[in-house]
Amino acid sequence: MSARHTLKRELRVAFSPRAQPVWVRILKWTVLIGVGVRLWRTPYFWPTFLGLLALGMTVHLIWRWKTKVWTQPWIGWNDLEAGRDPERPADVRSQAATRR
Repeated sequence: MSARHTLKRELRVAFSPRAQPVWVRILKWTVLIGVGVRLWRTPYFWPTFLGLLALGMTVHLIWRWKTKVWTQPWIGWNDLEAGRDPERPADVRSQAATRR
């Protein structure tokens, strides 16, 4: 699978409306922006920013690993449709899943 298809799938999963409720997204971004504004002119901004970025990537990669690249539900994530490639027929997907 090409990097372009992988990136498209990751973005579909990240921006899936079923991944998180709207109120969670609003609260998450409000807290992140509020903390960013509060820390902007302090020496703690960049270490905090880079730490949160690393934490977010770690959580994303763990979820990606546990859901077998977004093909199986795990804990709260169950939007399997967002992880499917719309350009690939369903019968090819099922054959690929049985080979794993």
